[in-house]
Amino acid sequence: MAANLQDLLAARRAMVPADSDAYRVSDGVEWRGVFIDTLADRLLVSLRDVALPRDLEAQLRALGRPVYVKQLERDDKAAPQQLCGPEVGPRFNIRENGVAYIMDMAAGYSQGIFLDQRENRARLRRADLRGKTLLNTFSYTGAFSVCAALAGATTTTLDLAQPCLTWCKENFALNGLDPTAHYFCKGDVLHWLDRFAKQGRVFDLIVLDPPTFSRDAKGHIWRVERDYGKLVAKAAACLAPHGQMLCSTNCRKLTPAAFRAQVASGIPGARLTAVPMPPDFDGEQYLKCIWAQR
Repeated sequence: MAANLQDLLAARRAMVPADSDAYRVSDGVEWRGVFIDTLADRLLVSLRDVALPRDLEAQLRALGRPVYVKQLERDDKAAPQQLCGPEVGPRFNIRENGVAYIMDMAAGYSQGIFLDQRENRARLRRADLRGKTLLNTFSYTGAFSVCAALAGATTTTLDLAQPCLTWCKENFALNGLDPTAHYFCKGDVLHWLDRFAKQGRVFDLIVLDPPTFSRDAKGHIWRVERDYGKLVAKAAACLAPHGQMLCSTNCRKLTPAAFRAQVASGIPGARLTAVPMPPDFDGEQYLKCIWAQR
């Protein structure tokens, strides 16, 4: 029997807090290779190596909501295309655990936030971080920075792309935060970690959620499955006594046990606590997250 999209929408709505309007509706289970997210009044359908199923397309068109479709091929950075529903502007806001974020359907790769990190952002938001400092590496649009700043921390947001840092500042302002009270660094994370270590600069919290693959200006290749432990070690040199580090990767080649071993090798003696994916992500458990407590 074909899955009923309306029933899925109602069931997933019940899984997330009332002050959230962004969550996963279908995680490749009901329709193989099809992932559906609710983003405020819009739906985003992501396809991995499949065409949009006809029965699902009919149900999407019947909703009367703006629906977008994108491909998940590794080298395809094209923005989602609107399939049906009322015409709306590409930029809009979502809310997650009461925090607002700017989304952009005209952006390629990601629309502004990774929903599978919701529980980790909530952990920061719930904490009392007054007087604490956070370093958010590979920050993208700075969602972790926003949550930590709302909890009272002074944040340093680091990314290679200036547009991402600008987007982060907009997310700060959207939540009533003054970006000028925080720090924003553009450049290579490995370079900045070495620089912070030489300066003796340490942070109470560090977020490490790198891409699975990257190549620096000199052509050196970095891969999560091989090099994550080295990254953790560099970050540990900048972690304050009794500090915490969120270590995360969505690399499917890396098993949870192998990932844990890399984290442990980079910060010996730390207490490691794994965090599961949010309950609306009930398909492949690709995301590995460990909080390392020094």
